[in-house]
Amino acid sequence: MKNDCLFCAIAAGEIPSNKVYEDDLCYAFYDIAPQAPTHFLVIPKSHIGSVAEVSGDNSAVVAHIFEVIAKVTKELGLESYRVVSNIGEQAGQSVHHLHFHVLSGRDMTWPPG
Repeated sequence: MKNDCLFCAIAAGEIPSNKVYEDDLCYAFYDIAPQAPTHFLVIPKSHIGSVAEVSGDNSAVVAHIFEVIAKVTKELGLESYRVVSNIGEQAGQSVHHLHFHVLSGRDMTWPPG
């Protein structure tokens, strides 16, 4: 856990969130500013800054997160959804802790709207 990381604090239960799923490796919660009717984030409990920091030493948690995304979306009845991870500020990453946005419930056209 990184002391100044918002998502580390959420995963540790120090900051309230609307939990979707939790296990020993990851935590999923609804986005506070949803961009689709269903919009939740899945994060590793261990601090990884972004996809750019994924390595052989920590990639197993990323595979696990995708297993969790498949499980949770099935449980929620989502047949069509988008999974997004922003890497770096220019790409829109505002919290520097690896996270995957799962969005569903609207057409995912670009630009959004």
